[in-house]
Amino acid sequence: MRCPFCTANDTKVIDSRLTNEGDQVKRRRECVSCKERFTTFEVAALTLPRIVKRDGTREQFQEDKLRAGMIRALEKRSVDSERIEASISQIKKQLASCGERELAANVLGEMVMTELKTLDHVAFVRFASVYRSFQDVSDFTEMIKSLQKQ
Repeated sequence: MRCPFCTANDTKVIDSRLTNEGDQVKRRRECVSCKERFTTFEVAALTLPRIVKRDGTREQFQEDKLRAGMIRALEKRSVDSERIEASISQIKKQLASCGERELAANVLGEMVMTELKTLDHVAFVRFASVYRSFQDVSDFTEMIKSLQKQ
């Protein structure tokens, strides 16, 4: 690891710990040359599938788009950010473990709806209304009735 202060190539690890979520390693390092200390985070490089959109175009999975969509659905709802991040991590784990190189966007959308259903029913209905292109009030009514049955 190159020192961010003097750009020397030789650094040593002083301390290593797992982060609270357990999916990162936090390392405290010291530069052998200038003796400055700094922190690095090590994360497993997951190969996530490409997303095949409805129009047939393919794009890399973008965590920022996923987060933005979920936050938009959860706007003005009392769901803390830790639960949102845990849901995003859960979706990423599902994507990584599916074993596919490409995944249809509707499968990802269903994963998001499943997570939103556990976080907040109003956010779930908001997301579903856009995702499933609700046309009128009867679509909302059917969705709400199915939630009440559960």
